[in-house]
Formats: sequence, structure tokens, C-alpha cells
Amino acid sequence: MASTSKRMNEPMVAAGWMMCGRMVLTRSANEVAEYFGAEPLDGESAFGPRFNVAPSQPILAVRQEEGDARRVVALHWGLIPFWVKDRSDFSLMINARSETAATKPSFRAALRKRRCLVPADGFYEWAKKAKGTPSQGPYYFHAPESSLLAIAGIWESWVDQGSGEVIESCALLTVGANALMSRVHHRMPVLVEKPDWGDWLDGGQEDPDRLGSILAPAAEDRLEAFQVGRYVNQARNEGARCVEPLD
Repeated sequence: MASTSKRMNEPMVAAGWMMCGRMVLTRSANEVAEYFGAEPLDGESAFGPRFNVAPSQPILAVRQEEGDARRVVALHWGLIPFWVKDRSDFSLMINARSETAATKPSFRAALRKRRCLVPADGFYEWAKKAKGTPSQGPYYFHAPESSLLAIAGIWESWVDQGSGEVIESCALLTVGANALMSRVHHRMPVLVEKPDWGDWLDGGQEDPDRLGSILAPAAEDRLEAFQVGRYVNQARNEGARCVEPLD
């Protein structure tokens, strides 16, 4: 099994925090493009090492363009369905449950035709011992040997009817937790493995059995985890201090 800190030896129930609600991406947009065999991000990129990526911020994603070419793009983390009239009155939708996304008006069109991969070095989750007790603090889940994770996402293009502004946004797909993740939270992001990238990104792939096989909990050895300090609790805090293990 993947290694964990000794603080993860006791089972814990889910915390009341968003899932998945914070991420780490230390690679540049060009490094992401190379990793996924994709065209680089258009224009100037302000993306550098980020240790506390939070909802409502721009994130990098990989999607398939016309002609089957993959491209790195910047998306707003918090999906805005195309039919929303006023986004200021619409709640932030950072995650979509994979089990029900195909039937939800906010997600079903994007799940069918507009899927993407969101690269991350890892993500944070907060734990509680029991309902109503104080949070035990954040844990950092990451890939062994510092490889990139590819989180399943869906994206939408929304147009402000007043100003004409176009916002491309996304949500991350979640699934029931594997054994490692369940010690902290009952849900986890869907991690798409390299052999499945093509089918996930292909909007022409609509076979529910094939897509369902991708929307599954990660293998037990896919992640490692350790507890980190509460510095990461504040979204404005950045830097490598966010992922420093607790003693």
C-alpha cells in the first residue's frame, strides 16, 4: 500500500470541507503540454508553481480541439452552465459526482461532450474524527515519485448576454474513496490513467460502459499522503510551506 504518515493509521470520517477543494500544481504550462502531448497554452502564461490552488481561480486543463489535437487551456475553477442567465446568482460548482452527473442539468451536457483533464501534483483534504468535532487539519495526497495526476473534469463556455464576455469554466469529477482516501474523506477526485486519456477527451466517445470504467476509484497504490500544517487553510497563503509535512 502507498505510504502514509503515522497519523493516518486510524480511520476517520469525512470532514465538512469541499471535496476536492484545493490543489497543487508546480509545473509550468509548457511542462504540462509536454507531459500530455498537447499544444501549449495560447498567449502569455502567468502560471508558475502554485501550492494552494483554490476554487474561483484559473487553473490549467487539457482538452481536445477540432482535429483531435490536445491543447492546454486556462479555465475558471467553478463550472457555469451555458444556460445560466446571471452568474452572480449561481452557486460555485467546483465538483460533480460521477454517479449522478449524467442526469443533472448542470453537468449532463458537459459530461457528454466537453470533458477535460486537470493536471495536479496533488490535492488537499481535511479530516475529522467524528461529526461535530474539530477538524484534524489538512492532508496532502500526491502521486508517488512526484508524477502528475490527471483529474477528470468537465468544462463549459458561458456568455454574458449583457457584456458579451465569455467565461470558460470547469468542475472536477469525484467518486467514492479508495481505502487510503477513506481514512480522511468518503470521496476522492477521479484520476484518469494515461491509457484512458484519449477516450476521456474524445467528445465522440459516449459509450456509458466505457466512460463508467474510467469513473472509478484510483488503485490503492496510486496515491501517497501525509498531514500538513494549517497554513494551507487560508487560500491566500502560497509557497512550499503549504506542503511541508508535520513532524
